[in-house]
Amino acid sequence: MAARKIDPTARISPGAKLAEGVEVGPFSTVEDRVEIGPGTKIGPYCLVQGPTAIGAGCTFTGYASVGTPPQDHSYKGEDTRLVIGDGNTIREFVTINRGTVKDKQVTTIGDGNLIMAYCHVAHDCVIGSHVVMGNLATLAGHVEIQDRAVIGGLAAVHQFTRVGAYAIVGGGSMVSLDIIPYAKASGDRAGLFGVNAIGLKRGGFGPEQIKNIEKAYRVLLKQKLLLKDAIAALETEFAGCTEVERLVSFLKTSRRGIAR
Repeated sequence: MAARKIDPTARISPGAKLAEGVEVGPFSTVEDRVEIGPGTKIGPYCLVQGPTAIGAGCTFTGYASVGTPPQDHSYKGEDTRLVIGDGNTIREFVTINRGTVKDKQVTTIGDGNLIMAYCHVAHDCVIGSHVVMGNLATLAGHVEIQDRAVIGGLAAVHQFTRVGAYAIVGGGSMVSLDIIPYAKASGDRAGLFGVNAIGLKRGGFGPEQIKNIEKAYRVLLKQKLLLKDAIAALETEFAGCTEVERLVSFLKTSRRGIAR
């Protein structure tokens, strides 16, 4: 592994832990209780506050501000955290806040995500892996974005709302209810517009799997069943079908309700 490369204008706290191969660009600040994994590159004018753990092979293009305190009136300086996994790309002017003690105490970001310029990830959010957030997309506190979801530019997600795996939210959408896995969603307030077939194909789903998902959607959205009855129908008709079981699990754990 290459040696660390720290620009002479960067400010690194003695309490920060930087692995081999880490690069820190001009005028960036890495504060106390920050851990940065091997090969991660911190561009110019970034701020990393702790407690924050950043994995290996991440890229912060520049001007990002991460690990900062939650924007919440109830926060009184408690010791909360931000955890970022491996291989993430964090673009210009992205802001990511730490958690709060009234929820998870940690904001969590998985692996291989692309978070584009000016995005905001608020306190206690959970972002899975291989998620894409378009420019200026905004997550309120306590939001969950599951694996391989896409959040379009200028979209905003209400607090405690979830976006399911492989779903895509159109640009400029206002998301106030849970977006179920595999869906296409758009609008103010965001509604569903069918199955994200392109995203499923790119994600390695075969024709039979996509067909099962489309059938399940018709049960859920076209038959005008009560949610509990739709769940029962899906469990009966698609027993043992992994992709539909993921959908059923999501439905059963919704707190805000499901966009239709």
